[in-house]
Amino acid sequence: MTLLLAEVGYQSNWFDILQADFMRNALMGGTLVALVSGIVGYFVVIRRDAFAAHALAHIGFPGATFAVLVGMPVTMGLALFCITGGLAIGTLGKRVANRDVSTGSVLALATGLGVLFASLATENTRTVTNVLFGNLLAISTSQIQVFAGFSAFLLLAFVGIGRPLLFASIDPQVAEAKGVAVRALGVTFTVLLALAVTMAVPVVGTLLLFALVVTPAAAALAITARPAATLTLATTFSLGAVWLGLVLAVMFNLPPSFCIVTVAFLTWIVTVVATRTQRSRHPTPDAGHHHHGDHHHPQAMPLSR
Repeated sequence: MTLLLAEVGYQSNWFDILQADFMRNALMGGTLVALVSGIVGYFVVIRRDAFAAHALAHIGFPGATFAVLVGMPVTMGLALFCITGGLAIGTLGKRVANRDVSTGSVLALATGLGVLFASLATENTRTVTNVLFGNLLAISTSQIQVFAGFSAFLLLAFVGIGRPLLFASIDPQVAEAKGVAVRALGVTFTVLLALAVTMAVPVVGTLLLFALVVTPAAAALAITARPAATLTLATTFSLGAVWLGLVLAVMFNLPPSFCIVTVAFLTWIVTVVATRTQRSRHPTPDAGHHHHGDHHHPQAMPLSR
């Protein structure tokens, strides 16, 4: 215990450490991931795809261990398995009702492959640990270049499909009746989510991925239901978690993943408690008239304008 306390403590030279090259890489890589996570996370929450995000993170694990085995870059292995898993989940799970079944089945196979590859790649335990828990401080310049390419592609994709995807996410039956390609959009989104997961895994790891992809968006949705405002807030919370988490990690010699997750979680708790307190003090007079629609689709309100 004494040894643990000795290793965790205030680092007086933390500002100097922040100027180092590896910290610049960490900040740049973390910023790109946070921007993407905030946008993707909003759609994950309103589509109720949190389990798919969780599964894709774990599907990335055998991808990373496979990459170690065959000597390819870990990011490439992550992308290969995540996108393949995303296509399988999106294609097999046509409706929300059976999406969880297809997701769970694909996840089970991926977990088995992860166990196999990890047992064969025992000499690379550090890489396996980094995939599970993340290591933002180990992000290389080449990884940042890949992340920049992924980020540009994802942002362009969401500019292109954002409006129909929002419509299909909120009310798929009506969207389908009006000619929106709901199924194709669902598969496309799952692939985009897979790319976002590929980026987020080196930052927070497969086990802590929720902190970046789901928690900031959930915190934003606790404050507002308007898409533009929610996206802005979710991205802000995600960036805040990465930046503040990194600074705290350096200041107190703690794992960056732990600090990022903690900041994101505390942000969510504070927003949920604050908004509930505000609502209990100022109940809306017309709550009874909109109760049914608001309860099921709080995000549907902006579309009616």
